[in-house]
Amino acid sequence: MRVVIQRVSSASVSVDKKVIGSCAKGLLVLAGIEEADTEEDTAWLSAKIVNLRIFNDTEGKMNLSLKDINGEVLVVSQFTLHASTKKGNRPSYILAARPEKALPLFNILVEMLKNESGRPVATGEFGAHMEVNLVNDGPVTIIIDSKHKE
Repeated sequence: MRVVIQRVSSASVSVDKKVIGSCAKGLLVLAGIEEADTEEDTAWLSAKIVNLRIFNDTEGKMNLSLKDINGEVLVVSQFTLHASTKKGNRPSYILAARPEKALPLFNILVEMLKNESGRPVATGEFGAHMEVNLVNDGPVTIIIDSKHKE
């Protein structure tokens, strides 16, 4: 599983011009699930995401986690995170999980994030064409891949 984590002041996701999920100060998580992913990947990632110390403390140092600031989370599925651009100019998505595998793992990730953070977690609509708006705070953007544990 590959995620792009963005520290945000606010973020929202819309389908057909209607906002279906949003968060205030916290994290926007774009999540790409591949065929080889398991529940172990979601467990490792959810703990990592919630405990990443990427929010500023009183001295302006990134030393606080999402839990520490009682931040919010918006998670949006994004299969294109597994694009391969090795051959030609048209990306291949062969590694991305099919919906029947990806949707249950996406839902597990969301539940684990809720449990780890102790807060509700907003989401987009799996498989829909979505528009994501965000105010990236910092900017801080981090990419994590559960297969590489980094």
